Amino acid sequence: MFKRRTIASAIAGAALLIATSAFAQYAERTIKLTNGVNEDHPVGAGVKKMQEVLNAKTGGKIKINAFWGGAAGGDLPATQALRAGTQEMVCTSSSPLVGIIKELGVFDLPFLFANEKEADAVLDGPAGQYFNKKLEAAGLVNLAYWENGFRNLTNSKRPVAKVEDFDGVKVRVMQNNIFLDTFKTLGTNAVPMAFGEVFTALETKTIDGQENPFVTIDTSKFYEVQKYLSVTRHAYTPFLILYSKKLWDQLNPQEQAVLREAAIEGQKVQRATIRAQSDKALAGLKAKGMQVNEITAAEQRRMFEKVKPVYEKHTASIGAEAIDVVFGELKKVRGN
Repeated sequence: MFKRRTIASAIAGAALLIATSAFAQYAERTIKLTNGVNEDHPVGAGVKKMQEVLNAKTGGKIKINAFWGGAAGGDLPATQALRAGTQEMVCTSSSPLVGIIKELGVFDLPFLFANEKEADAVLDGPAGQYFNKKLEAAGLVNLAYWENGFRNLTNSKRPVAKVEDFDGVKVRVMQNNIFLDTFKTLGTNAVPMAFGEVFTALETKTIDGQENPFVTIDTSKFYEVQKYLSVTRHAYTPFLILYSKKLWDQLNPQEQAVLREAAIEGQKVQRATIRAQSDKALAGLKAKGMQVNEITAAEQRRMFEKVKPVYEKHTASIGAEAIDVVFGELKKVRGN
């Protein structure tokens, strides 16, 4: 009996030694991650998966301390903190970064992607690596592209099923020149406005409509003040999981590898969660009485043709190379 216990203790001790030595390459670290969404957003599911991977691979030595809902400040100041080396990570959409890496403005261009498959292929392939190099030169390491999603139009006047239906509709847009030019070119009366003012402006009929992903439309209760939802899918925005280049260079190769692996595993969960939540939100909006219409492929092409001047106008500010890189990848995906 004593001999069995001794053998069992020896085996347990050896296992502990092996586990300890396997984790020895990782230092005890607590990584500050900030973002503007709430923890119940699909980003929360992605971060949870990241932590699970880090726990399994590092024995819990690398921990993520996440700050939700802009509690630690906005995405742009956080990104600047990463560049300075005073914060480790931020999850941000591409739009606030355009002032740092102008080429990311390509993701604000209208009707760039037709569906999630195209977006995934571009972001996870050579085009994504092209932007990653630009980010790294600016002091930012992108661990993975996550998803913010497709934006769609709501309004209180009429269904928007064809190009002509945009005419004269007063639409709130983000305070972003490309979005402003896009909706003006489509024929709307585009009004830049802070998001916090939108519900009241819709309720008082100061504006007719707005554009956002389904989940935002649902959680913001725009269905209470909007009758029509048109599945325009006019813009797709990625999230980026950024790490400070200054602090990244202080990590050893094993630590860098495990963080990249965790971000990719988190990406799979986050994308699946946001797509399921988007489908659920759309079904909920229909159930709450919104009149939903799809846009035919032919009308989508007409809309794209109408906004081509937006591409021409902003090519110089974005950079022709970045646009060519994305469209080169899109041609491969589309087989044309």
